[in-house]
Amino acid sequence: MKLKIYKLKNSDKYMKIEDHLRNIKESLEVIDESIQKGLQERQRNIGFNISVASVEMLEVFLHRKNLLNPSSILKHDFFTSIRKANEKLGFDFPNKEQIIRIINEIEVKRNILCYGKPQPTEDIKFLIELFNKLKSIFEWENEVYYSLEKEPSK
Repeated sequence: MKLKIYKLKNSDKYMKIEDHLRNIKESLEVIDESIQKGLQERQRNIGFNISVASVEMLEVFLHRKNLLNPSSILKHDFFTSIRKANEKLGFDFPNKEQIIRIINEIEVKRNILCYGKPQPTEDIKFLIELFNKLKSIFEWENEVYYSLEKEPSK
């Protein structure tokens, strides 16, 4: 059975790259705030926002490469298995295997962090390291800077 990527019918409802970037910025701010509050105290926020930002960054990456129709939507649960992700993304793009593997690992950890009991700090740090690795792939490929660092004060 061939799975389909969801498409929106009304072009007014399409997510623009700027919308994705705004959402990514919001998630990065929440991740930063959550890290400041404490990894275990905010593990749900960290898990959820790393998941959301990862998929949004992939969407921006694929839109900029004209590999994903503007009406297409990627959902985080597409990456709960590598097989399913490969079915959804049935085309090639730079670093595809590595990107799918990292997002898959993030999704597996996401559900544990969001719906499970408090996790060891090392597990949450590992998720953040995976996310940072993914960000570095997109920074190099997409020439878009995603950072947890705050802008320099003026």
